[in-house]
Amino acid sequence: MERDRGATAATPGTTHVFKSVCRSCHGGCGALLHVRDGELIKVEGDPASPLNRGRLCPIGTVTRDLVYHPDRLKHPLKRVGPRGSGKWQRITWDEALDTIAGKLLEIREEFGPEAIALGTGTGRHHIRWVSRFGHALGTPNWCEPGFAQCFHPRVNTCLLTFGDFPVGDFTGDVKPQCILYWGHNPLNSGPDGETRFVVRDSLSDNPKVIVVDPRQTELAKRADLWLRVRPGTDDALALAMLHVIIGEGLYDAPFVEKNTYGFDALAAHVKPYTPEWAEPITWVAADQVRAAARMFAQTRPAMMEWGCALEHTPNCIQTVRAVSLLPAITGNVDVPGAWVFGMKGLGRFPSLIENLTPEVHAKRLGADRFKMLCGEGADLPAAHIPTLIQAMREGKPYPVKAFLIFGNNTLTTYANSAQVYDALMKVDFLVNADLFMTPTAELADIVLPAASWPELDQLAGLPTISGNVVLAQQRAVRVGECKSDEEIFVELARRMNLEVGTESVEEVLNQQLAQGAVGLSFREMREKGFVTLPMKYRKYEDSGFRTPTGKIELYSTRLEQMGYAPLPYYEEPPESPLRTPDVAAEFPLVLTTGGRIPFFFNSEHRQLSRLRKAYRHPRAEIHPDTAARHGIAEGDWMWIETRRGRMRQKAKLTTGIDPRVISAEHGWWFPDEPGPEYGVWKANVNLLTDNQPPYDPAMGTYQLRALLCRVSKAEETE
Repeated sequence: MERDRGATAATPGTTHVFKSVCRSCHGGCGALLHVRDGELIKVEGDPASPLNRGRLCPIGTVTRDLVYHPDRLKHPLKRVGPRGSGKWQRITWDEALDTIAGKLLEIREEFGPEAIALGTGTGRHHIRWVSRFGHALGTPNWCEPGFAQCFHPRVNTCLLTFGDFPVGDFTGDVKPQCILYWGHNPLNSGPDGETRFVVRDSLSDNPKVIVVDPRQTELAKRADLWLRVRPGTDDALALAMLHVIIGEGLYDAPFVEKNTYGFDALAAHVKPYTPEWAEPITWVAADQVRAAARMFAQTRPAMMEWGCALEHTPNCIQTVRAVSLLPAITGNVDVPGAWVFGMKGLGRFPSLIENLTPEVHAKRLGADRFKMLCGEGADLPAAHIPTLIQAMREGKPYPVKAFLIFGNNTLTTYANSAQVYDALMKVDFLVNADLFMTPTAELADIVLPAASWPELDQLAGLPTISGNVVLAQQRAVRVGECKSDEEIFVELARRMNLEVGTESVEEVLNQQLAQGAVGLSFREMREKGFVTLPMKYRKYEDSGFRTPTGKIELYSTRLEQMGYAPLPYYEEPPESPLRTPDVAAEFPLVLTTGGRIPFFFNSEHRQLSRLRKAYRHPRAEIHPDTAARHGIAEGDWMWIETRRGRMRQKAKLTTGIDPRVISAEHGWWFPDEPGPEYGVWKANVNLLTDNQPPYDPAMGTYQLRALLCRVSKAEETE
C-alpha cells in the first residue's frame, strides 16, 4: 500500500485509522477505516459525524466484503470475441488508455466531439468528473438517469422558484413539529446527507407525520396521516392541498406578502382544484386531503422531505412546482426546523463547461426541446437519454459512435432495457469502468477496474447542494490495479493532449475548497475528516432570493420566459386508467416502481453474500385480493407485464397497497448466475418501463411509474 501521506511513519503491524465518508450509497455517513499493513481490517461509523453519529447501515457494514470481493475487477480487459461473447484478454493500463485515447481522437476528428457520449450512474464521487471530461473533450453529450428522472428536476425547479435548493433541517437545534414525507422513504435510502439515521432521530421527537405514498412503508405505519395516492397523480394532490391552505386562509400572510411573487395569480389558479375534484383522480378521500393540508399549515415549524417518485412521470416539473409551493406559502422556508438553504461549505465543482461554445451547446442531444435538462434552465446541462439512445441506434439527429460508461449498469438502470441493449450493441466503441463485471460491461470493448470508495480521494458537501457538512473521502488502501474514475479522466486528458482537464485530482479538490466556506486545503481536510458550518437562518432578510424578482416565485417568470407554464397544473400520466382506458382493459393494474431496498443501492451490491442472504429475491407487492383473483400465493413467482415486455418477481402479499396497484422493485440482476447476461432479462423492471414520448416539455422526463400492467402466476419451469 502507498502509505497515508499524513502517516508515513506508521510501524508495521500497527493499525492506522483513516477518517473518511462512506459512499456505498448517497448517504454520506462519516466512517473510520482501520488499516493494518496495507489491508483494510475494519470499517466503523464515525461517532463524531453529525450525519450518522457512529452508525452504519447494512451496506456500510460490509464495506470490507466489497473491497476484497474475489470477483472484483482488478486489471484492464480487452474484448477478444464478438460483443457479448464474454471473451476477454487482460491488458496493461498503458494499452487500455492508449487504445481509448486513440479511438476517441479518431472519432472526434472524423465525426466531431459530439459523436462521443459519456454515461454515469448515481451522483457520488465521480459524477461531476464525467461531465468535466466530456467538456474538456469538447462534447456536450453526457448523461445520467437522474438528471431527468431523479433529483435534478427538483434542483432545477427550486433554483428557478427559490433561487436555491432547500433541504430538511434535521440537525438543527429546533426540531420540526410536522414532517411531510412525499414520495420518499428515507428510512431505506437516506440520500445525500439526509441519512436514514437523522430521519429516525427526528421521529424520536414525536413530530406530526404525514406520508404521501402508494405503499404503506414503515414511515406510513408511523404516520398520523397516510395519503395512499394513486401513482402518478401527486400533482393533483398538491394542487388540492394548495386550494385548501389558500382557500381557508391557512397560509402565512405576512411571509407571503413580503417574500413571494404571484400569490394572487396562484390563488385564482388553484381555486378549481378542490379536494372533491382530486378525490377520483388521486384515490385520496377529500377529507384526508383537507386534514393533511390543515396539519401541515397549522403545525410550526413544518418540514417537507420529498423523493424521486415525483420525477418519474412526464409532468414532473409542474408536479415538483406544485409540491414545493406548500412550504413556500406556509412560511416554512429558511427557518429553524423547516426547509433551509445551506451554507455552501464546498465550492462549485469546476465542470469546465465554459470550454463549450454556444454552437457546441446547441448540438447537445435534446437541447432544441428540453431547456431545463439540456439548456438555460439547467444547473448543469445534460443530454436527453432517449434522444441519445436514438442517435446510437439510428444515427439521428446525428450518429453517436462512442459511449463511455462510468459507475453505471446501464441495462438495469435505463428505461426500456431491450432498446438500450440494441443501442449498446450498435455503438462502434464502448468503454465501461466498474467494480465488477456486469451485463453492461460484458458488451464493452474495453473494461476498466474502478476503485471502491476506500481506495480514492474525494470531497462530499452534504446535504447535496447545501453543503452544510463537508467531508473528506481518502484513499486508505489499493486493490490490484484499480484506479479511481477521477484518475482515469486525468490520465486520458493528458494522453489526448487536451487543453483543459489535465490537473491532478488533488488540484481540482483544492480548487473546489477554495471557492467554498471551509477555508482548508484537501490535505488539511483529510486530517480533520469533516467540517460542520454554523447555520444561519433567514438569509433572505439580508439578500432576498436569487430569482429575477428577488422573491420566491409562485408565478415563475423564468419558466414563462422559456415558454413553459408559470403556474403548476395537473396532467394525467400518458398511460393510465383515465387517459388510456383501452390499454387499461388489457392491462388493468397500475404499476409503481423504484421502492428502495435497505440492503442494496439501485443495482449495486448484489454480489455481497451477507446482503443477498438478507434479501435473496426480488419482491413485488400485491394486495391479497388481487393475488387471489390470479391464483397467486405469498412467495410465488409472478409475471408482471406491460406493453413493452414482461419480467417476474416474487409476490409479497400486503394490505398496505391498493388492490389496483402493483409495486415492483428495480435494479435486479443476478451476479451469481452465468455471464454474460447474469440474469438481466429475468427480474429487471426496466423491461417494463417506457422511454418513448410524450416527455415532460421542459425536462424530457419519461414514464417510469404509473404504467399499466397485468400479472399472472409464473410456474417454476418458466
